[in-house]
Amino acid sequence: MDYHMKLPRNGKEFIVFLLILSVLSVLIIAPFITSLEMGFSLSTLRNAFGVMPFIWIAVVILVLLTHEPATKISNKILTQEDSFRAHMIVNCLVNVFMMSIALSIIAPWIGMRQINMIPIHNFLNLWPRNFAIAFFIELLIAQPIARYIMLKMHVKMDGNTALETK
Repeated sequence: MDYHMKLPRNGKEFIVFLLILSVLSVLIIAPFITSLEMGFSLSTLRNAFGVMPFIWIAVVILVLLTHEPATKISNKILTQEDSFRAHMIVNCLVNVFMMSIALSIIAPWIGMRQINMIPIHNFLNLWPRNFAIAFFIELLIAQPIARYIMLKMHVKMDGNTALETK
């Protein structure tokens, strides 16, 4: 029931789900990591918000590129009998793992507005922190909100409020 009600059922719903997840993720993760790098200030936030549309585009592209490989890896780890929550946690873990590797290099390039070796040289120092931040924000904020919105959409479409409580 959770799979049917809390996850996208078709391509249009996948786009809505992707938009919700990606916007929430970029709006929360990018300023937080940028502030850790450059200090918490209004100037830092202004700079972060200035490049967020470009980071958002990179996030959407990466989600589309990593979705299928992440699903395959998740399916190798999990079985059909595993709970919905187990599937969501492992899927989140694998997706964030793959995306955080790329974004730990690409996002600084976008933020600095130049391609250089700095993110590559600092990768082993910064990636574990970036991964942990992104994983917890995805797991505790972005994905639950996106699944809740899907649930509300499906309840409204199906016209069955009894399903909403499950």
